[in-house]
Amino acid sequence: MSTAVLNTPVTFTAPMPGLENVGDFTLRRVEGAAGLYALEATSGSPVRLFLADAAVFVPNYAPPLPASALEALGLDQGKAPQVLVVLNHSPAATTVNLMAPIIINPATCRCTQLVLDGREYPLRADLNAL
Repeated sequence: MSTAVLNTPVTFTAPMPGLENVGDFTLRRVEGAAGLYALEATSGSPVRLFLADAAVFVPNYAPPLPASALEALGLDQGKAPQVLVVLNHSPAATTVNLMAPIIINPATCRCTQLVLDGREYPLRADLNAL
C-alpha cells in the first residue's frame, strides 16, 4: 500500500483543468476508508474532490507517466510517484477518471494532473467493474 501525504498542503505544477482559479489545496485522508482522500481547496472557491489511491482501488492501472511530468515533480530516478484517480459518485454507480490521474511526489507534496491521450483510459470507468 502506498503512503500518501496526509492533511498536508499540496502544490500543483500547473493548474488543474477546469480549476485554473484555484491554486491552494490540502490532501487529507478520509477516516475509515483506506486509500480514499479528499483534495480540498484552501482558498477561493469551495472545491472538494474525492480521490482514490490507484494502488488500492485500481491495482492494474498503469498509465504512462511522461518523463517531463516526473521531472517537474522532482522525482529522482527509481522513485515512484503516488497515482490518484478522481472518484465520481452517483446513485447509479461510482466511477473513476482513468483519463486524468493526479500524480504526487509524497516527499515534496508536488503534484500534477495528467490528461492522457487516446481512448485506452476512460473518463468514467465503473469502479465495480475494475
